[in-house]
Amino acid sequence: MTATDSARPETGGMAPVRLSVGRLFLVVFLPFAGGYFLSYLYRSVNAIIAPDLVAEIGLSAADLGLLTAAFFFGFALPQIPLGLLLDRFGPRRVQSTQLVVAALGAVWFGLAEDKLGLIGGRALVGIGMAGCLMAAFKVITLWFSAERWPLVNGLLLGAGGLGAMAATKPIELLLGITDWRGIFFGISAITIVLAAVTHIIVPEKPNEASGGTLGTQLREMKSMFRDRYFWRLAPIGTLTMGTGMAIQGLWAAPWLRDIAHLPPAGVADYLFVTTAAMTVGFAGTGLLVEILRRYGIGPFGVMVVGTAILIGSQAAMALEVDPTGLWIWLLFGVTNNITVLSYPLLSRHFPLRYAGRANGGLNLLVFVAAFAAQYAIGGIIGLWPAAGDGGYAPEAYPIAFGIFVALQIAAFIWLLWPARAVTDAPGRAASRSG
Repeated sequence: MTATDSARPETGGMAPVRLSVGRLFLVVFLPFAGGYFLSYLYRSVNAIIAPDLVAEIGLSAADLGLLTAAFFFGFALPQIPLGLLLDRFGPRRVQSTQLVVAALGAVWFGLAEDKLGLIGGRALVGIGMAGCLMAAFKVITLWFSAERWPLVNGLLLGAGGLGAMAATKPIELLLGITDWRGIFFGISAITIVLAAVTHIIVPEKPNEASGGTLGTQLREMKSMFRDRYFWRLAPIGTLTMGTGMAIQGLWAAPWLRDIAHLPPAGVADYLFVTTAAMTVGFAGTGLLVEILRRYGIGPFGVMVVGTAILIGSQAAMALEVDPTGLWIWLLFGVTNNITVLSYPLLSRHFPLRYAGRANGGLNLLVFVAAFAAQYAIGGIIGLWPAAGDGGYAPEAYPIAFGIFVALQIAAFIWLLWPARAVTDAPGRAASRSG
């Protein structure tokens, strides 16, 4: 792994201190990987604690979908200003500040006594976690060479997969020791510690902050949103990642209960295996891209094949092909975030100074889609009368899941539609098409 020279600016005219690859991993990569771990833990934990929330607070399917989706709504809100802040102030300061916000949101959620309190707390957690992925991508583009971005991004995403795994069986075991409130108080404390560590030990690269004015940055962002290559990638990335988060973060658990008829322990086991597969997929995608790059196969081709598998696995869920088949969830997990390769593709398409804004713009769309998908699936399921055993109507799931499968198929066709030229990115040749 090749890293660029790095240092925190020194006072008194001292030369910058160079970091070894090992130290770079410890003081740059790990703090941001820890933030992404917590981001996935926060977004996925409701899948396990949902029955307790429903029993204690009294939530309908639509309420549960809205409550869990509030994280994505909060996550989406700061994405565009976040890109500007990352480019202007650098990832260390932005990340550490937002982690404090997330910790406050977790305390609010843990203290909530009604639906509105839970929604407010979860939305604030989403706002606080909004920068974890973008700050990490930004710091990777600053410190690592471009040909290593897919590999390092894959390792980062693997940390998110570990967070999702922590939100399954481990959370179920913790519920035997404490309740959901205690779990959120504990995660809040961990978040505060990570904020302090990030602020203290992460170095800043000289000249990493953008020197442009806010007006200049906004004009550059406007140009980015006019770029045709951005809009070639955005629909498939938005719909697959948004739908995948909605299913993995909440609706997989009710599907396994109501369609596969698994007991709570079985649901937790399937979710654990799914998120383990997702973790392997995160890290393995970067490694696969690194290997195939030597044979002339770029990340675009890897993304196309993986996306076809991902959509197929969701179609199997919608059609109830094999309700207890673990293979469906393994395929879904491994390919769940395959279109995250859109981020390094955009980073290579745009000038480096656009990296935060380009990825932040896509991230905004992704989390708007995740909010819409999670809430809409709950709303559609809620159109059918609830089952007498506390579950939801089995006949609702094929419709709810099938609608989003159809949307992803349309976006996939758009991605592959032939003979579409792309415009030049600002300052770059248009030939970077994957």
